[in-house]
Amino acid sequence: MPVIELRGIKREYRMEAKQGARIKGSKNAVSGKNADSSRNAVVVRALRGIDFSARKGEFVSVMGPSGSGKSTLMNILGCLDKPSAGTYTLDGIETSKSDSDTFAYIRNRKIGFVFQSFNLLARTTALENVELPLFYRRREKQSSMEAAEKRQSAQERKERAAKALGDVGLRERMDHFPSQLSGGQQQRVAIARAMVNDPAFILADEPTGNLDSGMTLEIMGLFQELNRQGKTIIMVTHEPELAAYTRRIITLRDGELVSDQLVKETRSAMDDLAQWKNEHSLLAEGDA
Repeated sequence: MPVIELRGIKREYRMEAKQGARIKGSKNAVSGKNADSSRNAVVVRALRGIDFSARKGEFVSVMGPSGSGKSTLMNILGCLDKPSAGTYTLDGIETSKSDSDTFAYIRNRKIGFVFQSFNLLARTTALENVELPLFYRRREKQSSMEAAEKRQSAQERKERAAKALGDVGLRERMDHFPSQLSGGQQQRVAIARAMVNDPAFILADEPTGNLDSGMTLEIMGLFQELNRQGKTIIMVTHEPELAAYTRRIITLRDGELVSDQLVKETRSAMDDLAQWKNEHSLLAEGDA
């Protein structure tokens, strides 16, 4: 059974607008293929029937130009939004008709989010940031959807968060605040937070958008290592250079999935990082 399975996913937004007008803030003009207007209502078709599935252990990048539907698809994959039509099954749970409590459970237990802006609490240590998803567990929902678990003690939560930080190479930075960490280290904390509940998959939205080239390669190397350990990762990106580090690339255009390709030769981010460091070391020596 696939970890993720979308069938016939559509997402339409009905907005009030004057006949023939362009929707303010829309990336696409309201016309023909992208929208229909009736009286003062305009329907924007963000997704137009997406079929997509991913098995456990896949590393998939989602690409497409601005306005292609990437963000809408990411919101549906992350259970932040519901489709207008179609079905989305995540780890055996059909999400399309789930209530808000079930959605909250799914987001906490089944999905690990990694964002471009890290989204760490500034006045909270790295360890406490990673512990947050463990605090948000809902025992009542868990017991109705999975076998009941023993409620974790504060010490157990701390040990689990510490292990997650160790897995991303930050065991010695557990007591540091985000302001005391580099951008790459902050993203590692975010990845540890995403993994602490052992989710069905990690959903990464432009995860290296705020990082320089060296830190970008470090984070992509970490994702590749997690993938080798069996983690399922879906990464939204607009950069072909980053997609080359994944194993599969799907491309959206005008709300439709137009390409689904396996990467024949996946690049090694750690090899590229070693080369990058060597080149910059030689440049530094030359400047000296």
